[in-house]
Amino acid sequence: MISWQKAKNLTIDIYEEFRDSKDYGFRDQIQRASVSIMNNIAEGFERRGDKEFKHFLFITKGSCGEVRSMLYIALEFNYLSTEQFKEHFGMSVEISKLLSGFIKTL
Repeated sequence: MISWQKAKNLTIDIYEEFRDSKDYGFRDQIQRASVSIMNNIAEGFERRGDKEFKHFLFITKGSCGEVRSMLYIALEFNYLSTEQFKEHFGMSVEISKLLSGFIKTL
């Protein structure tokens, strides 16, 4: 799935971006939220039922929102440049839109 592949790329980017962060609570939370995106897609897919899959995709959209929220904090604390913020934010919005489209087809 394209949304899972993009979620994996976002997760890798987030892990690399914050791997040296000394703000351990922040780092752990944004990393968990990003990995939650790809893991919920995978878990929902494995359930093999459209109703459950759809449920997990809605949870996944929530994780996308959480990542975006954390990115705003990262920008405010100068953990990211404006360019990095826009890149990660845009990727999470794109994933969310892909998920919305997929939800509509189920």
